[in-house]
Order: sequence, then C-alpha cells, then structure tokens
Amino acid sequence: MNVRSAVAFAVLCLSAVLVFRLQGTSAVTCDVTYLSPCMGAVIGGAPPIPECCQRLKEQQPCFCGYIKDPILAPYISSPNANKTLDACGVPHPRC
Repeated sequence: MNVRSAVAFAVLCLSAVLVFRLQGTSAVTCDVTYLSPCMGAVIGGAPPIPECCQRLKEQQPCFCGYIKDPILAPYISSPNANKTLDACGVPHPRC
C-alpha cells in the first residue's frame, strides 16, 4: 500500500462520516469508517484480518449505499474489495 492510497483512504474515512439510510430489518448504522480494519486488504491486497470479515458481514446491508456514493464506489467495487469479500465468505452486493 502506498502512502498516497493510505492517505486517500484515511481522508475518505474521515470525510465519510455519512450515515446512509438503514436497510433491512436490523438496525445497522451504515458508516464506512467501521470498515477501517479492511484497509490493508482493500487498498493493499493483504489477506483480510478476522475483524475485517466480521465487520463486512455486519455492514453488508450498507454496500449498495456505499456503491452509489461516487467517492466510495472505486474502493467498494475494486478487485481487492471483491477478493476480500470472497476471502471472508461475504456475498457480492447485487444493487
């Protein structure tokens, strides 16, 4: 992971304290900063850590909202994000 990507992701997380609408029947607060344990996997291609997989599963109802955000979409739809979902056993979003 290069410094520019890490800084961009950090800025993204800090500026994305956006709370998307709740989806599904459970009360999930959609906050992309909650996915920060996945940064190494999504940005750098490292294997996801267990905390990342747990949070991906919890944030699953939020994925379509994240994909619709033009700032988040490149990260959420990236090849590394897809590999991370696969490694964690999380289904790819169908929006």
